[in-house]
Amino acid sequence: MPFPLDVPECDLRRRHSQKWVAYPEDVLPLFVAETDVLLAPAIRERLAAAVADGDTGYFAEIERLASVCARYYSRFGYYVPDGSVVPVNDVGVGVRESLARVLPAGSGVVYTPPVYMPFAPWIRRVGMSPVAVPLVDHDGEDPRLDLAGVERALVDGARGVLLSHPHNPTGVLHSDEDLAALADLAARYDAVVVSDEIWAPLTMPGVGFRSFLAVSETAREVGLAISSASKAFNLAGLKCAFVVNGNPQRFEVRRSALSGAVGHFGALAAEAALTESLDWLDELRAALASNLDLMERLMAEHLPRARWRRPDAGFVAWLDLRAYPGLGEDPAAAFLEHGRVALSNGPAFGSQGKGFARVNFACSEELLTEAFTRMGRVAAAGG
Repeated sequence: MPFPLDVPECDLRRRHSQKWVAYPEDVLPLFVAETDVLLAPAIRERLAAAVADGDTGYFAEIERLASVCARYYSRFGYYVPDGSVVPVNDVGVGVRESLARVLPAGSGVVYTPPVYMPFAPWIRRVGMSPVAVPLVDHDGEDPRLDLAGVERALVDGARGVLLSHPHNPTGVLHSDEDLAALADLAARYDAVVVSDEIWAPLTMPGVGFRSFLAVSETAREVGLAISSASKAFNLAGLKCAFVVNGNPQRFEVRRSALSGAVGHFGALAAEAALTESLDWLDELRAALASNLDLMERLMAEHLPRARWRRPDAGFVAWLDLRAYPGLGEDPAAAFLEHGRVALSNGPAFGSQGKGFARVNFACSEELLTEAFTRMGRVAAAGG
């Protein structure tokens, strides 16, 4: 197994994060989007030095962090101007604050199920109305935006689009053409696109990512992108993300208290990740690609009637298990009860997720193999 996913399960069981404490020890956890990695050396050293120095106070170096994030994000096809990056506590905060600050109160906001479970609750939390426009062919080889559906929603009065790019759970990268067309629709109907790009650093080897803000001048006029080092470098508990404001003259997303809420350790870790750990990230991406190769073999052996599409980015895969009717509308529940394997429940991503489950493959070969062996037994017994 290529570094850095070769971490013994006995060591992982000592962790106290959600992935390793949510279920009893006989359950293999392949659900929440954490990775089974040791921290990149530069991150580990930076945090250890801070602890040794007692450097555990409030985060203060907003300009420094913003500059680091801007330089890094320029890798994704968009030159980030000075003053357009707003550090925030996490991506959820960035999404909610962006929606609240740039859209009229009570606006309808389009989202694209099956999609990350908190999207609709985030929209409601800021007093707005979620408008579901499902992906076209979400269960096939070419999941993509339903641009005609988005336009109908905008004609009906929606004024925001909350985009998942790369898309979670399908792992698809929306095409430049679709993103540019989405930007044109937003401009035509005076709408705003908020693009959650937290998975951007995790494209498969040989696959490039372009931010929504990079696809056209119009996209920059109507858009904001939100990302973080947290998903790629397993730093979710340290609390640091950033909003890239495509149009600071239009959008009033100011730093003030938002940036003050960034975790000090999160900022230290993000800087070490985005400036000193990119070689480590390349190794992780190679390891994830290797696990996808393994998963393809395991699916053929243990779940031959299941369908899936290899993700372009990320470390989760969207499994279509409807060919196993005995697993029911929520296969993850069956795998947990009868196989002691925890996946993410498909219906939680929207009604389009009935008969599906999301698997986190950022783990060792041994854990992945055992999980699919168990799932195969469950499917054979009940399918």
